[in-house]
Amino acid sequence: MQPVILFIHGFGSNGFGSKAQIMRDYCAKHDIRFIAPSLSHIPALAWQTLTELVEQLSALLAPQQLCVMGSSLGGFYAHCLAVKYHLKVVLINPSMHAGTSLQRALGEAINYYDNSPYEWRESYVDTLLQLEPTYPSALSDDNCWLLAQTADELLDYREAVIALPHARQTIETGGDHGFVDFARYPAQIIAFFKGTD
Repeated sequence: MQPVILFIHGFGSNGFGSKAQIMRDYCAKHDIRFIAPSLSHIPALAWQTLTELVEQLSALLAPQQLCVMGSSLGGFYAHCLAVKYHLKVVLINPSMHAGTSLQRALGEAINYYDNSPYEWRESYVDTLLQLEPTYPSALSDDNCWLLAQTADELLDYREAVIALPHARQTIETGGDHGFVDFARYPAQIIAFFKGTD
């Protein structure tokens, strides 16, 4: 049975970011359904979109068929969804404490799709703090895979290592926040979601 993959982009990004496109292209070649919505920058709206999408898809699919992955802030949302709905998840340089890490973004931010500005507000940070699950996460190595690079310039990879003690962890020396050479991983990610790795 082929997985159906929900990809969640990071802060200021969109469903056409580089990692989403790499996964989209791979899935298209292998007849795997792939969804990467472009979410609102407002966390309450993004979370509503994601939970409604997961609930609708889960009602239509076989158990465990829906899988989720996310990068940075998208990794935070993906982890929250995995905990809430018992989904398999892949986290790429995730923000485990998004409310805390995004305090530094307060004020004007930039949408990377068209470079349009938007305001990042304290109330948005509060929403993320409320969403944050309890750590350490109970997700295990058969349903959660952490991909992190130590030279991430925006997030300390060790926070994810500590928050996900039971997850499968692939920690690469060097790299950056965008996760250098992510194109090495789509086949392995699909195998993980299928349980055939």
